[in-house]
Amino acid sequence: MKTPGLRVLALVTEAFGGRGGIAQYNRDFLGALARCDGVGDVTVLPRFSARLVSALPPGMRQLRPVESKVGYALSALWTALTMEPIDVVFCGHLLMAPLAAGICKVLNVPLWLQVHGAEVFWHQPSTLERRSVETALMVTAVSRYTRRHLLQRVGIEPARVKVLSNTVDSQYRPGPKPNYLFDRHAASGKKVIMTVSRLSQFDSYKGHDRVIRILPRLLEQHPETIYLIVGDGEDRSRLEKLALEYGVAKKVQFPGLIPPDELPDYFRLADVFVMPSTGEGFGIVFLEAMAAGVHVIGGNRDGSADALADGELGWAVDPDDEHELTSAISAALSAPANFDPAKVNRAGRFSYQAFAKHLQTLVESNFTARH
Repeated sequence: MKTPGLRVLALVTEAFGGRGGIAQYNRDFLGALARCDGVGDVTVLPRFSARLVSALPPGMRQLRPVESKVGYALSALWTALTMEPIDVVFCGHLLMAPLAAGICKVLNVPLWLQVHGAEVFWHQPSTLERRSVETALMVTAVSRYTRRHLLQRVGIEPARVKVLSNTVDSQYRPGPKPNYLFDRHAASGKKVIMTVSRLSQFDSYKGHDRVIRILPRLLEQHPETIYLIVGDGEDRSRLEKLALEYGVAKKVQFPGLIPPDELPDYFRLADVFVMPSTGEGFGIVFLEAMAAGVHVIGGNRDGSADALADGELGWAVDPDDEHELTSAISAALSAPANFDPAKVNRAGRFSYQAFAKHLQTLVESNFTARH
């Protein structure tokens, strides 16, 4: 481990070995943080179970997860007291802010809080949570939308809330449509619409049902079209019933949870990636799809607008306007298969290198100058 520089304790839900967008963000964030000039070592304490990880970035260690709420709090406090001196506590979720703020008060060190979206949109912060957020030296939000919602609910100075958007892995890049997926999904000669996300009842805002409802109209214009809903969860049965209700069950496929190494190929299989959400904090899947050379369509009411650069990198539509959504998907299906390389290049604003450079600036301006 590196020894000079800031020592950071990171309290997160999931990180290395975890699944989902927040876990991916935490991996990108913590990996880049550990490499920042002025940062010594980073100790990560995850809340939830994770797959075993063979290697971590230099300067980092990840402790065993503790799923019990009380057990996690005790483990976090014990770690903080025994690994002193700690210079910064990073908290990766709003609901963990009171614990992180309490540790910061005991140790007299600054708090860095991260907010993503759902925990801000669908959860009214308690008085303790609001006060904890207000003690943070800095808050980073994944989008302007998330930042705006946080400022509406918490009395923190706007200057202390920065936007640090998601990044996209270099494995997502344009390439040929994979034959093995053509065979798996009987997709030869067909147009493929795709959504990738968890299928949770808490994530129904992502808009799978909106796509299913307009599919009959789309099929009138593009009869050789299938809709792949990639991911799994308890909301799958509701979506399957909805596809039956609208008479499109034979056109909707549920591949389930797929191995991470197949995901880039799934994006390349798609002609259009669509997720007309109303409560997305950012939407890393938009970046992954556009980096793979796929046309993307998202909502214009939430953090998706940041990922789509307000329509510069894809279609940003009113998710509740069925005519507008149908027209956008139809236009994308009719567009040339080869995605505009200029748009792929402009998506470079979300590269890991750009993310790491921005993070370095935040560290220098807010923490190392005080160290």
